[in-house]
Amino acid sequence: MLDILGTIGGNILSLPGILGLALGMMTKRLWLGAVMGGVIGVLETLVFAGWRFSQIEPLELIIAIVVGVCAGSLGTLIRRKGATV
Repeated sequence: MLDILGTIGGNILSLPGILGLALGMMTKRLWLGAVMGGVIGVLETLVFAGWRFSQIEPLELIIAIVVGVCAGSLGTLIRRKGATV
């Protein structure tokens, strides 16, 4: 259980979370922000696996994609609502 929580926390504080949020803040289209965050999640997992698909654990990849999608969507929502309120 702690391994899963550590993976989630690490992804939130790493590239999928921070860069996904930043890329999401660059667009007002929710789907585009989510896609960009998801792509960052996949790329981050590939970079840390040495560009080898055999070194990637499926759970880590899924968590990175979900965190990236959520961060990208949150960044888009910040841009839409945060700047106008």
